[in-house]
Amino acid sequence: MLLPAYKKVMNLVDQNWDLIAAYLALRRHGSLSAAARALKLSQPTMRRRIEMLEAEMGQPLFTRGPAGLTPLQDDAGLLELAEAMSSTAGAFARRAVGGGPALAGTVRLSVPDVYGAVVLPPLIAEIQRNHPGLVVELSLTNAVEDLLRRDADIAIRLTVPDQGALLAQKVAPTVVGLFAAPGPVAEACGAMDYATFCTQGPFISDDRNRAMERGFAALGLAMPSRVMLRTDSDLAQLAAIRAGVGVGICQVAIARAEGLVAICPTLRIALETWVVMHEDLRAVPRMRLLFDHLVAALNRRL
Repeated sequence: MLLPAYKKVMNLVDQNWDLIAAYLALRRHGSLSAAARALKLSQPTMRRRIEMLEAEMGQPLFTRGPAGLTPLQDDAGLLELAEAMSSTAGAFARRAVGGGPALAGTVRLSVPDVYGAVVLPPLIAEIQRNHPGLVVELSLTNAVEDLLRRDADIAIRLTVPDQGALLAQKVAPTVVGLFAAPGPVAEACGAMDYATFCTQGPFISDDRNRAMERGFAALGLAMPSRVMLRTDSDLAQLAAIRAGVGVGICQVAIARAEGLVAICPTLRIALETWVVMHEDLRAVPRMRLLFDHLVAALNRRL
């Protein structure tokens, strides 16, 4: 029954929203340690908040076992309420950022590593020349941050946005290929076809996330087998290409700007690219300004 749960949860709002936030984080992330990291708390603090919430509710919300905490089967109504409260709090925060000077203030931008380190700085400098009051907080991550919870205001994503309530604009695709720095590696691999490169070419691979392996498999291609370096950091991969460690995957636009040499130049992969923000932010001038600037600049860049 939702009504008793509703009354108890609404009474808690007046006392401590942190307890409900802890419950929601634990349901979202599945373990005390992961929920604590998400809320930037210690694990003991996280556990205490769950115990305090259960005491306030007058009933257990999780069962304890060797595998950790498991939510009770009959508390779906509580999760629904907690999600709704979190969404409302996020909407309040998004609306509040509309105050202040129209084209001044902070915008938090979430982007993949290479975009943040190589592609975006010139684009940010370009818009700030005309709007010096605009401050950009740049979050470099290949993870998909939650725009509905205000982890970021605007994001550049290489996957199709799947959340509702988002304003998403598709831009020119991010085209990648195989590249090497001018020098011995490029000279040795320049004439190879892909089948030869797969067995003989020195390759810079990812490490544990296996995204490259999945990408090559989706194209029906074998994964290069002579791996010289493994790292999940896109920035480290780019640095290794520049240093002559081997051949790596790089954005065509970056490779062109840096004078890298194309290896197997007919192999090109186009990744869908989107600029995304919460639809509530379209009325905030500085948010819309940066969103539109990124859309135009990324279309122009390629």
